[in-house]
Amino acid sequence: MNLYIKKVLENVKEKNANEPEFVQAAEEILTSLDDYVSIHPELEKNKVLERFVEPERIVTFRVCWLNDNNEICINRGYRVQFNSAIGPYKGGLRFHPSVNQSIIKFLGLEQTLKNSLTGLPMGGGKGGSDFDPKGKSDNEIMRFCQAFMTELYRHIGQFTDVPAGDIGVGGREIGYLYGQYKRIQNESCGVLTGKGLSYGGSLARKEATGYGLCYFTNKALETLKNDSFKGKTAVISGSGNVAIYACQKAIELGAKVVAMSDSNGVIYDQKGIDLNLIKELKEVKRARIKEYLNTHKDAEYFEGSKSIWNIKCDIALPCATQNEIDLEDAKKLVKNGVIAVCEGANMPSSLDAAHYFIENKVVYGPAKAANAGGVATSGLEMCQNSGRISWTFEDVDAKLKDIMENIFKNVYEVASECGNPYDTLKGANIAGFKKVSAAMIEQGVI
Repeated sequence: MNLYIKKVLENVKEKNANEPEFVQAAEEILTSLDDYVSIHPELEKNKVLERFVEPERIVTFRVCWLNDNNEICINRGYRVQFNSAIGPYKGGLRFHPSVNQSIIKFLGLEQTLKNSLTGLPMGGGKGGSDFDPKGKSDNEIMRFCQAFMTELYRHIGQFTDVPAGDIGVGGREIGYLYGQYKRIQNESCGVLTGKGLSYGGSLARKEATGYGLCYFTNKALETLKNDSFKGKTAVISGSGNVAIYACQKAIELGAKVVAMSDSNGVIYDQKGIDLNLIKELKEVKRARIKEYLNTHKDAEYFEGSKSIWNIKCDIALPCATQNEIDLEDAKKLVKNGVIAVCEGANMPSSLDAAHYFIENKVVYGPAKAANAGGVATSGLEMCQNSGRISWTFEDVDAKLKDIMENIFKNVYEVASECGNPYDTLKGANIAGFKKVSAAMIEQGVI
């Protein structure tokens, strides 16, 4: 390992010893930059890596709100503004009990490279709260979102920091957050993306991450395997927004999706997942995926979300959460004949698992590249808001497809230059880092 990288990584581990997710992300990125850093001494001279792994700003705040029993509830909110070298901070808000500073920092660091890969002028940020929307009434969620934005509003703006949705933050939550921002600031602007179509949202934004994942995967299969989704069997972990629209696009591209999951367990339907039923259960009823069996009694249900990786498939799309595929899961997938694993969630594969896929010439799509469709379309929403215009679904979808195919092209070219076209992890990290590091050097010590 390059001595400069080794020194910076040791410092990261020492300073952030209680933040395992952030250390994991930093190690994955830094170790893959070896080839690039070794031939660019100006990076060490300008201490770019030290600045790159340190967030520009972390805001932590208390969120107090009233539940339906008129009881006071307290949660913790975060906004990590990680890097603004190439544009305003951009990244989602996550509402989930697991949220802590380590997770938000890892997501912000990943977001910096992801946004760079899109080619759009957006920096990296991330935020959220340990609030759990599950089981809460609409009024409770509204009151929480209003309290959250009452603290967050002073740190964001359309030219400063533009949040969006993530796990636990969908169209309902974005609406409540945007309404409160507008009330406080007395202005209508593109300060949040993922908005409803009636107040400045973009067509295809809901579908973008899942669709983009499939566009990336299909281009990767075409380039590396002279193949496609057509006739393939796929499994998709999760059943949220990303998983649902990845399933929809995979089916449109000719695949049969046989399994999906939620945090409780896995549905396996060898005839092919009934996507309309999944949408009804998850988007309308907000029910558990096990209820799929009430309609399709010949389907199977397995307890535990990780059991999905035991199912034989050609294509695996992890779209649930971080670290859902470890080395043992990777070995099972490869043994069962998987030819592509592309990530819809953020860092769903451990570093060991990612390297195992690469070593075995599996088409691997690292999250920062493969799931960039959501933030890319958020960038397109920002463009439409600034111009007071609205593009058609077909226009946005075509732009999204171009962006995702260009991301793969750039990643593949860098990986090939480094000697292994299958090492898309290295390709993605170097391709994203090139642009960010150049901007950091050109802007001086800030």
